[in-house]
Amino acid sequence: MATKGTVSGVIANMVTLVVDGPVAQNEICYISTGGDRLMAEVIKVVGSHVYVQVFESTRGLKVGAEAEFTGHMLEVTLGPGMLSKNYDGLQNDLDKMDGVFLKRGQYTYPLDKEKVWHFVPLVKEGDKVQASAWLGQVDENFQPLKIMAPFTQKGTCTVKSIVPEGDYRIEDVIAVLTDEEGNDVLVNMIQKWPVKRAMTNYKEKPRPFKLLETGVRVIDTVNPIVEGGTGFIPGPFGTGKTVLQHAISKQAEADIVIIAACGERANEVVEIFTEFPELVDPHTGRKLMERTIIIANTSNMPVAAREASVYTAMSLAEYYRSMGLKVLLMADSTSRWAQALREMSNRMEELPGPDAFPMDLSSIISNFYGRAGYVKLDNGETGSITFIGTVSPAGGNLKEPVTENTKKVARCFYALEQDRADKKRYPAVNPIDSYSKYIEYPEFEAYISEHINDEWIGKVNEIKTRLQRGKEIAEQINILGDDGVPVEYHVTFWKSELIDFVILQQDAFDEIDAVTPMERQEDILNMVIDICHTEFEFDNFNEVMDYFKKMINVCKQMNYSKFKSEQYEGFQKQLKELIAERSVK
Repeated sequence: MATKGTVSGVIANMVTLVVDGPVAQNEICYISTGGDRLMAEVIKVVGSHVYVQVFESTRGLKVGAEAEFTGHMLEVTLGPGMLSKNYDGLQNDLDKMDGVFLKRGQYTYPLDKEKVWHFVPLVKEGDKVQASAWLGQVDENFQPLKIMAPFTQKGTCTVKSIVPEGDYRIEDVIAVLTDEEGNDVLVNMIQKWPVKRAMTNYKEKPRPFKLLETGVRVIDTVNPIVEGGTGFIPGPFGTGKTVLQHAISKQAEADIVIIAACGERANEVVEIFTEFPELVDPHTGRKLMERTIIIANTSNMPVAAREASVYTAMSLAEYYRSMGLKVLLMADSTSRWAQALREMSNRMEELPGPDAFPMDLSSIISNFYGRAGYVKLDNGETGSITFIGTVSPAGGNLKEPVTENTKKVARCFYALEQDRADKKRYPAVNPIDSYSKYIEYPEFEAYISEHINDEWIGKVNEIKTRLQRGKEIAEQINILGDDGVPVEYHVTFWKSELIDFVILQQDAFDEIDAVTPMERQEDILNMVIDICHTEFEFDNFNEVMDYFKKMINVCKQMNYSKFKSEQYEGFQKQLKELIAERSVK
């Protein structure tokens, strides 16, 4: 018998129920009010009193309203047909909803039960399989998707029967497995999984080491992220978080892209809905939306649904990782998710931590980031989830709790800076404050030595040192004036400006400069390092400025030219002549 409850108190989205039976933490229930059924999740159990957070507006909800518990936690429904879909935080298919606004109590099934899929079996009768073993394959939008044994299956099963190659719906039984106790398990193409629980259906989770090429120089060259790595992008309003996310989603080497718009302003989410379907995938030439899933939860939706949306996105990512695919998960913004946690914590009258966030905020963030990663599956294949979250610190304050706690767990930090954005130096990533801890990993060093060259990391560290030195000299010039520092200081400063203009700055709207392959990044880095190692002769600081401005102009033109084209070679020749003019013989 399902446990039932009666509403005894309402505080905004938090409702207190008196129940007549057992209830589990994080269990889902439905509260009936005025003809609507409101979905809610158990967040605290105290004897026969249960506190639930409702995923909808509780307007009009009265004491005495009836609730019914489902016996399961908040789940995602997984299967073919999710790519290019727009979901809300509870995985309702937004395209099936009526009207412009979401109606209270309206839920839709996330998959299409009528669509037919061409199934190709990968196992045969008598084969031994375990949870999440690949039983067969279907193609969706040119992606080979695996149909897997149930994730919840215990021990080893035997394939009793498997359907032949052909066309089937998601609810059709495609295999029958016999478990260790002799029971038959019917398998279709649908999986259910509780979102708050990490999927651990892999053999091992080694430290990630493969460079994830994004085509953005300030990331790939200066602070690289790896396949299966974690990073975050904090930055105040207007510094280009969304454009940078678009660039990474479009260009990164990923099979599946999942965008979780978590508590963003409605106009920004509309922008994602309108712009994403128009983006062309540079890898395939088709629409990027074919391999993208958008999960949208705007800031005017209830906070509880906002909290659920990031977990829904991560569960979808883990499902595709189990198929041996490379998944890129972008969450925008994790600050709004943390604000939702703060609101629920305050309503439950828990002891507040710094800035009134929950005391366990750091463990919640680290558990969530820990679900990303590079894994080796039981069948020897590999899959990965690369997670990049954005943080919107109030007033651009990078010392607030969400940024500080995310810094402890994310290995890459891309600090967007208002000052750089105001100077129109995009992407506005501060090269000195930002970092990538992957550069220190011996596995990553070995990978770079093999795939690029042995000197790469040394050169990257050198340009970082030069940028730091340039910043110090800029401050001295600011205080003492141009005449107050020696000419060689001006040369050092302008060498750092050359690194900034040629490597760090990139035009996201130019066809060629928008994406830079690693071969070209290597060429640019070598060219800039050679210029930095050259000794120049100048009489005064005006000569230094004019000369370097000419040089930067030639290098920028090279960035806009097709790699190794006649035009590109022409600019290289101009650059060599320019260097010869002033270099010390």
